[in-house]
Formats: sequence, structure tokens, C-alpha cells
Amino acid sequence: MKTATMPALRVEPALRLAAENMLRPGETLSAFVEDSLRRNVAFRRTQREFIARGLASRDAAKESGEYVSAQEVLGKLSAKLEKARNKSPAK
Repeated sequence: MKTATMPALRVEPALRLAAENMLRPGETLSAFVEDSLRRNVAFRRTQREFIARGLASRDAAKESGEYVSAQEVLGKLSAKLEKARNKSPAK
């Protein structure tokens, strides 16, 4: 697989310095930028898929006429939270 280059990135000196100060031992600025790019691509992909699922759910609810009230959802979430709290060891 061939690699490709990204466009040159011009930033303010303060941003470059901040990024350099965050580098881990042995990490290069190029590796840091590549990792940041990969993470942002993954985040946006996940975000796009989340929105698509939400819109599909909305459309399915409109078509079926079946909705769940906010109170019902919050009640179920509260019950799950309480169950999880009861399972965790006391601190």
C-alpha cells in the first residue's frame, strides 16, 4: 500500500509549542498529528452513524406511530443506574 502525504499545516507558534509539550517520550510531532487525524476521522464516522440511527429511529416512530415518553425512558435509565450502583462494591 502506498502512503499519501497530507497538506502542509500552518499553525500559530503557540499551538505548535503546545502540541510539542504534549508529546510522549519518543513520539514525533508527525506521529501526534497522524494520531489526531485518525481519532477525529473515527469520531466523525461514529457521529455520522449515530445521527443516521437517530434519524432512522425517528422515521420508524413516525411510520408506526409508536413513541416512548421521555418519562418512561428516564425511569428505565434511573432503574439501570440504581441497579449498577447496588452491584458496585461500597467505597
